Amino acid sequence: MRWLRTLPWGPGIVALVTGVMAFGMALWCGRNTGAVQAATDVEAANPAFYTSRVRPIFQSNCFRCHAGMNRRGGLSMSTRTGMMRGGKDGAVVVPNDPAKSLLVQGIRHEGMAKPMPDKGKRLPDADIANVERWIRAGAVMPVDPPLQ
Repeated sequence: MRWLRTLPWGPGIVALVTGVMAFGMALWCGRNTGAVQAATDVEAANPAFYTSRVRPIFQSNCFRCHAGMNRRGGLSMSTRTGMMRGGKDGAVVVPNDPAKSLLVQGIRHEGMAKPMPDKGKRLPDADIANVERWIRAGAVMPVDPPLQ
């Protein structure tokens, strides 16, 4: 027990308290966003994210012209195959890279893509963020049903 009395407790306690305070300040100031972002990406990489958050955006804003028998510009957005194939201008989704995805450029009304929805207002920022998040996470969708 003699070794216990010789330890420099003062500096050890100061270092411990300083470390705890620094960690707390990082959380308080929002600097620990890496862990939060990683959790968010896991959610967006789940097909349920597409089904619950992204598909409703497409249904109300895109499917009128780009689903089922309607394939304006050669683009069908109703299946994964159609989304990945793209239209006459090429692929509209580049998984993991929203900046290179024509879909994102179109809904943002930026870049070389035609502003979408056609003859409509720009989508709300929250909807655009969900589409970007979905693409950044790999554009995961439910598997297309087999052709009959």
